[in-house]
Amino acid sequence: MPGQRADARRNYARILEVAEAEVSTHGADASLEQIARTAGVGSATVRRHFPTRQALLTAVFHERIEALCERARKLEEAQDSRAALLTWLHDLLAYAVSARGLADALTYEPPTRDPRHDSCGAALEAAGTPLLRHAISDGSVKETVTFHDLITLTVGIALATEQHPGAAEQADRLLRLAVDGVSPRSTAH
Repeated sequence: MPGQRADARRNYARILEVAEAEVSTHGADASLEQIARTAGVGSATVRRHFPTRQALLTAVFHERIEALCERARKLEEAQDSRAALLTWLHDLLAYAVSARGLADALTYEPPTRDPRHDSCGAALEAAGTPLLRHAISDGSVKETVTFHDLITLTVGIALATEQHPGAAEQADRLLRLAVDGVSPRSTAH
């Protein structure tokens, strides 16, 4: 925001602060008009700073998404590529369950050949894809698994469990179940 007037910087900060609270309460469908009213600005001011709902959600989740991306970069050094990938997916799931609206925000970003580079999904894809590629290259994950498969699975679990008591534990259990499968390993076919 360098070069912006002081009042524009204050408006941006206030809108973002209010948006974080509204998204935390109402999820990704938080009312932009309510955000504007609570921030004490007009709807046009909100739209000037955040031209789309996705732009607003990206700003709301920016710091935590960056932390997840940094976590992925650190996990790239792990010896066990499968464990590194699963650790990162569990971290992503825990955040998606605890930060109401993130899972919804990621559903606004269907897989494309040209993802927006400043979006939550694009940042997560850039960070998580090396973990997946490493796990595929050493044979610990099927080569047909895509990053979008993993995000869809994680987002689906987060959305399915967000209203449950003990949502984090339930989500973690379901991810483990999805990864391990439903059949005991010792069962012969």
